[in-house]
This record gives sequence, C-alpha cells and structure tokens, in this order.
Amino acid sequence: MIRLAMALSLAVSGAAFAEPALYNIDSSHTFPSFEADHAGMSIWRGKINSSKGTVTLDKAARKGEVDITMDMATIDFGHDGMNKHALGADILDVAKFPAATYKGALSKWNGDAPTEVDGQLTLHGVTKPVKLTINKFTCRPHRMTKLDNCGADAAGSFNRADFGVNFGQQFGVNMEVKLAIQVEAMIPPPASAPAPAP
Repeated sequence: MIRLAMALSLAVSGAAFAEPALYNIDSSHTFPSFEADHAGMSIWRGKINSSKGTVTLDKAARKGEVDITMDMATIDFGHDGMNKHALGADILDVAKFPAATYKGALSKWNGDAPTEVDGQLTLHGVTKPVKLTINKFTCRPHRMTKLDNCGADAAGSFNRADFGVNFGQQFGVNMEVKLAIQVEAMIPPPASAPAPAP
C-alpha cells in the first residue's frame, strides 16, 4: 500500500509538473511590424504600438497556443498623414474595427523550441488563416523575477484584400503585407513581487 501511495504521488507530481505554463505578453517589448506597397512606388513600413495577450507553452509535450490582441488605433507609419488615412474608413476603419486578433497553435517544433504557428488572423472584421514562421526562440530566467521569460522573432504574410482592406487594388497596388513580429512573454510574478524592470 505504501509503494502504491508513493507511485500515485509521483504520478500526480509528474502530471502537475508537465502542465502547460501561461506567459503574459510583455507589451513594452512586443511590436508587430509590417511592410506594404505604397502606390506601386515604394515599400512603407509601420508597426502597431500596443498589443496584449498570452502564450501557453508546454515544452515537454511540444504544444502551445498564442492569443494576441492588437490595438489598431496605435498603427504607426512614422507619418501623420499616412496614419490618419490608414485609420479611416477607406482602409482599416478603426472606428468600426478597433482591434485585430491572432490566435493559433504552435504546430511545429525543433526540440523544445517551436518553429511555426498555425493560426487565424481577424482583421477588419474578417477571419482568415495566417501561418507564422518562428525564426528565433529563446527562453531563460528573467533577471529580476527569476521566472521563465521567452522571446521570439516570427514572420509571415497575407493578402490584405482577403480581409476587405483593398484600398489601392484598383490602381494595381500589390495587396501582399509582410509581417515581422518581435515578441517577449513571461510567467507573471506573484502579486506581492516587484514589477520587473524594462
């Protein structure tokens, strides 16, 4: 009976240890950026300055999920006129569609590091599949909290006309948008712990 109790205790402990860990997106270190054709003349680049969400990660089981919300009113091309136009009804119509979301599963792995996200992007009220390639993935203890802290560089692309964002298509503008996403996420410290430094 003692051996059986010990075995059950170890099994329960092992199952608990293997449970997925929840990471909060560090908004101050996460900025989805993009590049798109501008009137067939040049490539313009911008970023979204505010995003939030979570990542669920189970390295042992090679499973995980991503859930990110982006505030589209914070889109930034570094050009006030372009920003204003992008937010308006002609393009993103942020008054009607203030947020974009990306939700997906970590679908490919190299050892305990994910290499691909198979997800769904919701933009301009339309949801379509968008796959991201993870080019770099690193985890290590945060220098202050000592809790696991992960960072990644991901990339992908989509056709914005598929989401109803087709301004310029009639003039021959290329509808492809390329993404380059820097993201950092950490296991949240206990409520009593000091906030980590930037």
